[in-house]
Amino acid sequence: MGMFGTRIIVVGAGIGGLASALALKARGADVTVLEQANAIEEVGAGIQVSPNGAAVLGALGLGPAFEEISVRARAVVLSDYRRPGEVVRLDLMRHAGDQRYAFVHRADLVDLLAEAVRRAGVHVRLLQKVDRVDPGSPPVLHMCNGAHLTADLVVGADGLHSRARAALNGAGKPFFTGQVAWRATVPNMVDLPDEARVYMGPGRHLVCYPLQGGSLVNLVAVQERADWTAESWSQSDDPANLRAAFADFSGLPAALLAQVSAPGLWGLFRHPVAETWHRGRVTLVGDAAHPTLPFMAQGANMALEDAWVLADELGKAPGIELGLAAYQARRQARARRVIAAANGNAWKYHLRSPLRGPAHLALSLGGRLAPARMVRQFDWLYRHDVTMGA
Repeated sequence: MGMFGTRIIVVGAGIGGLASALALKARGADVTVLEQANAIEEVGAGIQVSPNGAAVLGALGLGPAFEEISVRARAVVLSDYRRPGEVVRLDLMRHAGDQRYAFVHRADLVDLLAEAVRRAGVHVRLLQKVDRVDPGSPPVLHMCNGAHLTADLVVGADGLHSRARAALNGAGKPFFTGQVAWRATVPNMVDLPDEARVYMGPGRHLVCYPLQGGSLVNLVAVQERADWTAESWSQSDDPANLRAAFADFSGLPAALLAQVSAPGLWGLFRHPVAETWHRGRVTLVGDAAHPTLPFMAQGANMALEDAWVLADELGKAPGIELGLAAYQARRQARARRVIAAANGNAWKYHLRSPLRGPAHLALSLGGRLAPARMVRQFDWLYRHDVTMGA
């Protein structure tokens, strides 16, 4: 049908919302992005963009610009929390072929996408908070300021506590996973090279990698915990609590933790993939459809995939509803598989004795005897390219 003349409102100016706006605008739609904040900005730290996400950025015309703002990952290294040396090194430059894995500050990627949507002629409206979504025909956005907005299509890219998701699926019932995570960035005073390092301990692990040309280090530290109340991306914590939780981590982790001054802290909750991704002319992308735990680093990548597939299916469908149905059919099973993989991944880093020793020995042997196989065991995820079609 083409998208020319189709009026689309995208709710949320995060990675998924901005990428959706850019992809839909490229197919001729008249796109407006609503953002509740007074500026398009991100308070987060680093994210990892794997080849499946990088493929979308390239197809959106942002490949060279993304390379400039990101750090190419050369390896992933797993180490024990207090023993020197490496358990296993996965050499991405050697065994991942031409597939590009990268580290980028979330704010830098959002800035890149925001500049691109404005340059493309997408309308961006700030201080626009949605109170309720009515998925009728046409859909209606009931705004907190009393206004009512309509469009031919509403795309809910409004994240974890999505109003659009609630309109399509009812109130969610997430449950606490028994894990919390701190995140922070610190100056790269330890000369961390262009690789992701994972330090594994009993009931805990710490991930670090460089950002912004290697000038910063991104830290994510996960600890098992009995209870938690708040699910938030912006809660702060006393750095002494983080250092106390990882006090027996030695070497590089200890040096990095000593620099942390203002960590964020959040509880990790598991949400089901939405059963309904569209009704009428309202649909979901990114965390609104499928919030994911951070253990496969796929939150941003899956949002980018959603954005491309949504625009692709709408651009070739004979009607909006048919395009939305095709979008869900193409995305839902993959989202379930990726999130199941993330849900099952954390325990591998948190083993306690007597399982730790044998498990680390098996990883070490795998890295020596079949390094390429270890790197490519998740090719179904990382080498998937939605820009090549269904």
